[in-house]
Amino acid sequence: MRSVRARAALGATLVVAVALIAAGVSVLLVLRTNLIDQTDLQAEVAAHETASQVALGTALDRLDLPDGDERPVQIVDEKGRVRAVSEGLESISGTATGQVKPQGAVQPPAGDDDDDGQEQDDDPRPGEVSSAEPRFSTGSATVDGESAEYRFAAVEAANGDGLTLTVYAGAPLAPEQDAVNTVREAMLVGLPLLLVVVGGVTWLVTRRALQPVEGIRSEMAAITASEDLSRRVPEPGSRDEVARLARTTNETLAALEASVQRQRAFVADASHELRSPIASLRTQLEVGVAHPELLDVPGAVEDTVRLQQLAADLLLLARLDAGERPGSTRLDLAALVREETSQRTGDRIAVVVEAGEGLEVAGSRVQLARVLGNLLDNAQRHARTSVSASVTRQGRQVVLSVADDGDGVPDSERERIFERFVRLDDARSRDEGGAGLGLAIARDVAVRHGGTLEPGRAAAGGALFELRLPAA
Repeated sequence: MRSVRARAALGATLVVAVALIAAGVSVLLVLRTNLIDQTDLQAEVAAHETASQVALGTALDRLDLPDGDERPVQIVDEKGRVRAVSEGLESISGTATGQVKPQGAVQPPAGDDDDDGQEQDDDPRPGEVSSAEPRFSTGSATVDGESAEYRFAAVEAANGDGLTLTVYAGAPLAPEQDAVNTVREAMLVGLPLLLVVVGGVTWLVTRRALQPVEGIRSEMAAITASEDLSRRVPEPGSRDEVARLARTTNETLAALEASVQRQRAFVADASHELRSPIASLRTQLEVGVAHPELLDVPGAVEDTVRLQQLAADLLLLARLDAGERPGSTRLDLAALVREETSQRTGDRIAVVVEAGEGLEVAGSRVQLARVLGNLLDNAQRHARTSVSASVTRQGRQVVLSVADDGDGVPDSERERIFERFVRLDDARSRDEGGAGLGLAIARDVAVRHGGTLEPGRAAAGGALFELRLPAA
């Protein structure tokens, strides 16, 4: 039962079994009811035919009674005395009395009415058959030594002398029982066979449907064992759920492969970027040990600061890749821009700030300050004479724009500049161009805050970076 095929086959078999049993029971009940109704009709017809003879005044010993084997008849009076029976009737049950021996004729007393002298409403008038609905009962009768079950219909009639008699005429239940038994036996034989067919077909169909899934599983196991993320699982030609599963699995493998390649490239680039300042610092320290008078302390401090900044950038990227989410603190972005720009003392070009009031966003003050610092550092490296920062509100967004009058970003490079460790040709200097992580960090922080960071062209012809964040 650990197999999906087994559970599917068992489930389908149980559902079909319950449905067939319910349908079979319903069919048997309807069939039995219809057959009993037909038997009742036959008994009623026989009872009415005999009652009509009684109402016409035919003597009881001269009644033309039906064949006892097919329609056993018993006639009783109001006192329950048997007055006539069909030929060959030896015993009977289900009627007013079990006697089968006719008793002598008894004349009804004059005025055989109710206590108030009024004739009962249900009693038939002399020479008539009662118009009331016949009464039906189930019993048995023995005719010529053979016993069987019957349905009896009771019909009252009054002869010309005013004697009210009840005619019990039966119809055999054997045809009904035979038909019900035949249908029941057919169901008992056919139901297990049908369930076996349903279970087998479900097993085969499920097995065929799950073959692509097994192919996907085996290929995934092989990929895991080989660690080769360039492999893909087979995609069936159908358009069902299994095909969509295969396509989604391949998309996941492609994303995983790209992520692994990006991580490997990131580690390689980080190692390369770290190696240069570390090697430079080591060289200066070794020279200082051998020749103290040649020690370049400012250069060593600069390399140490650069190494510290690079380590901080790598740590922030690692936290962002790990899914670190910013807080939900409300902060005034315009006030943040004014405060951060006022504290920048090493800029070669003064930053012009245009910011209103009450432009609030939700997020991390430290991370948004880092984005602003990276954008301003990038503008300072490329600007000729001017750098500006503005904060405005556009609809439901707060927009931070940083612009310069440099050469701008070529259209073909507008997405590549956000890749890690990417520096454009005119920013290749490691002393001035940085490690190529500033814009990558800025975009990652923007995405974590539910916003965007897109490049453009400023009015002065230089680069324009717009950070759009949802207004708080």
